[in-house]
Amino acid sequence: MIFITGDCHADFTKFNTKRFPEQKEMTKDDIVIVCGDFGIWDDNTTERYWLKWLSDKPFTLCFVDGNHENFDRLYSNEFPIVDFYGGKVHKIRENIFHLMRGNIYEFEGKKFFCFGGASSHDIADGILDMDDYKTVDEFVFTFRQWSKQGKMFRINHISWWEEELPNQSEMDLGLQNLIKCDNKVDYVISHCLPQSVASIAEFCGGDILTEYFDKIIQNGLIFNQWYCGHYHREQTLLLKYNILYNKIERIL
Repeated sequence: MIFITGDCHADFTKFNTKRFPEQKEMTKDDIVIVCGDFGIWDDNTTERYWLKWLSDKPFTLCFVDGNHENFDRLYSNEFPIVDFYGGKVHKIRENIFHLMRGNIYEFEGKKFFCFGGASSHDIADGILDMDDYKTVDEFVFTFRQWSKQGKMFRINHISWWEEELPNQSEMDLGLQNLIKCDNKVDYVISHCLPQSVASIAEFCGGDILTEYFDKIIQNGLIFNQWYCGHYHREQTLLLKYNILYNKIERIL
């Protein structure tokens, strides 16, 4: 069985047996995929509790990254890179894996092209960086002033990381892997939509990732269904672009 759901933001209560009773019939061979913003943040007691709780679940939990992840940790040596169903993943726990950008995985005989990331849209007033200030007091003063003024901002390497958008190597890897399978997969799993589709729903403006997704479509990508999170709603566009949030949908 393969299930897909939307953002968690480190709130994993959707996976309790009351909200997700199907797990009672599942094993570690069954996969649940989160479409970004899984919630790897701080290595603290709360996070360790929830990761242990998820580790005890009967299924295997996978996720593409979103724009709200601690990429300093996610891309560090803390989580080793291992082989997984035909692609590479970061191993978070024995049954929890980060599906790395540009990889294609084969679950139950179906090909899944996975590519996380998205632009943060709650940073309209900028990114605060401690390195831009001579003293900690100056940084704290600015932080408090911005907060009082109700500005939309985040803090570099604390609540925002530039790796929320892909680098060229990740995008090249995706193109190369798609060429290897003749530009044909069964499912695409991402955090955001192609820009041409996002524009239909009047979502936020484009970036290198949404335009990259447009490019792979223009290159002739053939797929059955596309699943993403990011937009905090349940909606299907053009019959095959599926936005998920709280819903956990079985696809195989």
